[in-house]
Amino acid sequence: MKALVYKSTGSWYIVKTNDGKQYNARIKGVLKIDGITSTNPIAVGDEVEMDMENELESTTTITKIDVRRNYVARRSPHNKHQHHIVASNLDQSLLFATLRDPKTSTGFIDRFLVACEMYHLPAIIVFNKADIYRKKEMERFAEVKTTYEAIGYKVILASIAKNEGVEEIKSLLKDKTTLLSGHSGVGKSTFINAVFPQLDLRTQEVSDWSGKGLHTTTFAEMFDLPFGGRIIDTPGIRELGLVDITKQELSGYFPEMRERLNDCQFNNCMHTNEQDCAIKKAVNDGSIAIDRYVSYMNILDTMEDKKY
Repeated sequence: MKALVYKSTGSWYIVKTNDGKQYNARIKGVLKIDGITSTNPIAVGDEVEMDMENELESTTTITKIDVRRNYVARRSPHNKHQHHIVASNLDQSLLFATLRDPKTSTGFIDRFLVACEMYHLPAIIVFNKADIYRKKEMERFAEVKTTYEAIGYKVILASIAKNEGVEEIKSLLKDKTTLLSGHSGVGKSTFINAVFPQLDLRTQEVSDWSGKGLHTTTFAEMFDLPFGGRIIDTPGIRELGLVDITKQELSGYFPEMRERLNDCQFNNCMHTNEQDCAIKKAVNDGSIAIDRYVSYMNILDTMEDKKY
């Protein structure tokens, strides 16, 4: 019997078959996936095969995980040498960000985009809470929109609370499986409530003392969209640790750098202190945004500290 994993709660999984029947499922024994060392053997979005365990209680045993088309992983918060697979079999990602209350740094956005590039996952950035933006935030939005759209990312300005931009976002999600992500407090749960008012997901205000969002989601969970497609809501991520990436590879995951790599004098150019570096030249003439180059250097520094 085939099914799709909708929620993982640690030892038990909620799965759904093609005909819409929902079951509680668990793993029997150890399921190994070649080439992947992760803290969670099964992720939301996985296509699995299972056997009926108890029909009256609607419980099943997962016996096999089908080959994943793709997946997104981050460094395990408990073991830096292991992955935690956030979700699998995705069509795109949607990152919620805010320019105030709380403020999402472009460094965080860029780390997220690098992760998406690593897994060949198209990314959309939604800047939420437009209703509370002042002149300086709107000017900053114009800057970041220009920067990210120039390198191929879709950028949307929205106010989920005022129902502005919601229809545009929904049109991009139709008939696709989309990973929703972002810090806590940026409006993911508010958006999901706008799409599924019957769910009444718990939302929380930003913590006064830290300015950071408070966690409202504990486990990743997938929802069927009423207009076609699925979304996967993820726990509020404070930091997206990059995995399976070397310092030499990093620039290849910045689209504006990738297209210029062959123009550097040295094949192993790290774009830091080398002569005749096409990347630094592009930064100096404004072809590459300085913020993006700063993000590249900051990520490179953390990788040198073995924190990746």
